[in-house]
Amino acid sequence: MLIQPTRPSKQQVAGQALFNLGFRPFFLGAGFFALLSISVWMAVYALQLPLQFESISAMQWHAHEMIYGYGFAVIAGFLLTAVKNWTGLQTPHGISLFGLFSIWAIARLLLLGGTSYLLLAAVADLLFGLLLMAAVTGPIIKTRQWKQMAVLSKLIIIVAGNSLFYLGALGYVNDGVYLSIYGGLYIVISLILVLGRRVIPFFIERGVSEKVTLRQYRWLDISILLFFLLFFVNELFSRQANITVLAATVLFLLNGFRLYNWHTPGIWKAPLLWGLYVSSWLINAGFLLLAAEYWFEISGLLAVHLFTIGGIGLMTMSMMARVALGHTGRNIRQPPALVGYALTALVVSVLFRVGLPLIDMNHYPWWLAASYLCWVVAFVLFLLVYAPILVKPRPDGQIG
Repeated sequence: MLIQPTRPSKQQVAGQALFNLGFRPFFLGAGFFALLSISVWMAVYALQLPLQFESISAMQWHAHEMIYGYGFAVIAGFLLTAVKNWTGLQTPHGISLFGLFSIWAIARLLLLGGTSYLLLAAVADLLFGLLLMAAVTGPIIKTRQWKQMAVLSKLIIIVAGNSLFYLGALGYVNDGVYLSIYGGLYIVISLILVLGRRVIPFFIERGVSEKVTLRQYRWLDISILLFFLLFFVNELFSRQANITVLAATVLFLLNGFRLYNWHTPGIWKAPLLWGLYVSSWLINAGFLLLAAEYWFEISGLLAVHLFTIGGIGLMTMSMMARVALGHTGRNIRQPPALVGYALTALVVSVLFRVGLPLIDMNHYPWWLAASYLCWVVAFVLFLLVYAPILVKPRPDGQIG
């Protein structure tokens, strides 16, 4: 069910639109945080910025903030907007949305300087997760859209994973930090696979100039789900190398077949389509690289960054770019030219962070610095285009 257009309020006409709908503040906040957090991390890693890390390592802090800070903000913006469309019921807006976003931002600021305010950050971060769950669960239950429970269940697991991080960091749960970081990473990848199965073929069929009907297979969806579950449980709890190789290899083959069926030449003319498609392939390459680790001397961090920069980074930017245009009444077939350059910069960031280290580790610090610069360029371009779009009212005067 879609929301029927309503008359714009005087406030919207006057130019106040940032807290009209969930995607606006959370996509904008995610964009700025992507720049801020990664820059602080590079200062810690390369310049030995003296931040306090008592119960977790600097790398664990960095991983947590990219998954549960940046990634969770994008998920929040997407779900608050999608649930309104799915159910026809209003999700937080105005003051309530401002409050929800402020709690997320407070948690990020408390953690920006390390672990000095870890307990306060935990309270704010977990409160944000609980309030977000309530905000998206209510409309789904009221309208009895039980088919959305698959997405909701992953949101619940993400919040639980974030809880594990703080319980581990505060000394209450052994391996809590490890389970949280890798569990969160793989659940976000799982969420991308689930939502991607829903929306990417839909976007491609309606976004290319040629007429195309993409093939989908029920057996393929079920197989990917089952092998991902095997992969997830093994990676978190047993870490058996033979199971990882089997599950990751099969996932690469199954997802590769799915993506083969989603290909049509027209996607390469549309940045908002090729961004989604290339990101899906980079996630798939992450599974292959994980399997290859057990046969070749490959750092496990390379597969992780295929998942994070190539998978989560490129996918979320592509999705934010499309959602922001569509939900502000703009033409999704003609995005601003800078969008394509921003997405290309993220692809180049992956090449520097993963591709070149596979070939030559002797210049690893240089590859890392180049990858960071490409990431910064990508999100600066994204914000130049989308900050005005996310702040200003829709051109057509509708609410959204």
